Amino acid sequence: MPKQVDHRERREAIARALWRVVEQRGVTHLTLRVVAQEAGISLGQLQHYFASRTAMLSFAMDFASERTSLRVAQGLEKLGDHPHPRDVLRLTLMEMLPLHADARATSRMSTAYVLEALHDEAVHEQARHGLTRGRALVERLVRHAIADGHIAPGRDPATETNLLLALTGLTPLIELNVIEPRDALAAIDLHLDRLFDGNDRRA
Repeated sequence: MPKQVDHRERREAIARALWRVVEQRGVTHLTLRVVAQEAGISLGQLQHYFASRTAMLSFAMDFASERTSLRVAQGLEKLGDHPHPRDVLRLTLMEMLPLHADARATSRMSTAYVLEALHDEAVHEQARHGLTRGRALVERLVRHAIADGHIAPGRDPATETNLLLALTGLTPLIELNVIEPRDALAAIDLHLDRLFDGNDRRA
């Protein structure tokens, strides 16, 4: 009997090939033909799954977001049943930075996606929706930490969320070897220490 093709698996393999193209050659080389070559399939086979560059890029970005969420979920499991909000925020920020191979691939994919979004209205809307949803998750963590007495009640949740996410702006400094990953982690830890200092009621 002919082997059944797992369409989701094939689409994910194409997405990973796209990540490799972005990581190794840059977004300017991101074409259907180049990705097909990287994936080891014909252009026609790739077009069976993605009719356009935009469709391929959008799926690859969604898949990258799923991988980041999975890494965070796996990290949360290691933190135990009731992780401290400081630890949850630290883990979340770490997985947004290119500190290991998987995070580096998804981080570079995100950069390519934002560049595409600046010039494509459909991609812009999808990217904006994804970033808005991610930011809302972080703000929810901050609000809960304030409500539970881990962060001072006078802190503005929206502003503190923006300051936390600003730490992901360390990405190009890490990528271009301006700072070491340990320097980024030190900045994250110092900021979290200041955010939680003096108001933290640990269980």
